[in-house]
Amino acid sequence: MTLTYILLATLVGGIASVVIAASLTHAVLSRVVKHLVSLSAGVLLSTALLHVLPEAFESGVDAHKLFLTLLAGLLFFFLLEKAELYRHNHHHEGDGHHHHHHFDREQAGRGGLSVLVGDGIHNFCDGFIIAAAFLADHHLGWVTAMAIIAHEIPQEVGDYIVLLNAGFSRAKALLFNALSGFAAVLGGLAGYFLAGHWEGIFPYLLVVAASSFVYVSVADLIPQLQRRLPWRETAAQLLWLGTGVTLVLLLVGGPHAGHAH
Repeated sequence: MTLTYILLATLVGGIASVVIAASLTHAVLSRVVKHLVSLSAGVLLSTALLHVLPEAFESGVDAHKLFLTLLAGLLFFFLLEKAELYRHNHHHEGDGHHHHHHFDREQAGRGGLSVLVGDGIHNFCDGFIIAAAFLADHHLGWVTAMAIIAHEIPQEVGDYIVLLNAGFSRAKALLFNALSGFAAVLGGLAGYFLAGHWEGIFPYLLVVAASSFVYVSVADLIPQLQRRLPWRETAAQLLWLGTGVTLVLLLVGGPHAGHAH
């Protein structure tokens, strides 16, 4: 039954964003993404701090080791993002460089493929994390899957927009996004068959998952929200952030409810 849950959660996570991207127009996508960013930040932070980390710390593993893992995880995701930034060698419109159209398309195409490769690896890791959470506790698995899906939807929709700008047709962008999303299912399978043999590493995997959530929220999502905006847009941000936190609280049943195997 656990394997079925893992496959279902990773499949929904991989496909939901593609379905949403397919059903919305480019203009609507651009407007919706900013609200999804606020929602994701609320979901990821509250999942990490109210559910995943407490679950790991209640395992009985030495707290110092878990905090060291949390620090290592945050530094790892920082370095991973650095590597991604260095690998993305694309130029910007107003950079003072004059490139002919063919060069633009070539560079954009490379950027699109780079996004897909990075996204595939990211999705595989997400699948592994979901599997580890389900193996530890079914309730934790669903909450973790929901947090990942909440982040994946704006990310995948954003990637879809990048691919369209890179010259991909709408159908091709959706197909490649779906293939990238399917990597989460492969990660879930790998997690189920590999992590099951080493139950002692579950608390550490959960802390790594939490460090991913915290890093993405604090380093990526929240900075996107930190702009001077009209009060209505600021209120909308707070509303969507609060909705994300409330969703997790409702699913968890208050700050870290007990196990639900």
